[in-house]
Formats: sequence, structure tokens, C-alpha cells
Amino acid sequence: MTQLETIQEHHALCDEIHQGVLDENRFLRQHQRAPDRALVERKHGLLEKLDRSLAALRALPAASVRDPATREQLEKTRARILQILQLDKENEQLLLRCSLTGGRATPAAAPTASVSMLQKIYARCS
Repeated sequence: MTQLETIQEHHALCDEIHQGVLDENRFLRQHQRAPDRALVERKHGLLEKLDRSLAALRALPAASVRDPATREQLEKTRARILQILQLDKENEQLLLRCSLTGGRATPAAAPTASVSMLQKIYARCS
């Protein structure tokens, strides 16, 4: 697999993660309670895929950033990651609000743990 293909696959995964975070946001706004098990399991599955994708990215040589097509793809991916983190922060606030207003607080711990794991993974890469 080429460097550009690896980055494009990572971007596709970021799009999938973004959709998952949007779905979680929609759920939190509509139901005003912690997400159900299906959403939490989906998020865990995406995090496992993200770990594998990041490992593949780490294996790429740093010189690949000089290629204009690769650089453009990286910028698109970084923009998507920022959108994910921003939405995820909003979801954390919604989860906190749900737990304070009497929503089911037990499942809320799992998504928060997933969020912190996602932030740690990206912190390792930067």
C-alpha cells in the first residue's frame, strides 16, 4: 500500500468516526440520556480501527509530507479530526448535563473513557 493510500484510508476512518460522533450527538440531544450499548460498542470498534490506522501512519516516513497530494490529504484529515474533537467535547458536555439531570449515569462512563482514549492516541501522534 502506498503512503497516499494509507493516508486516504485513515481519512476515510476519520469520516466514519465523525459520523459516529454526529450520531452520538444526535442521540444525546434527542433522548437527553446516555447513549445505549450499541452506540458505545460502535465507538469502541472505531477506536480499535483507529489504533491500527495510527500504527500504519507511524510506519510512514516523514519525507512523505513533501508530496503535494499527500500534504493536501493530511490537511483534510487534520480538519476532520478538529471537527471530531469539537463535536466530542460538545458530547461530553451533553453527557455531563444528562448525568446531572437524572439520566442514566452508568453507561456515561464508557463513552467518556473512549473520549479520553481517543485524545491520548492523538496526543501520542502529535
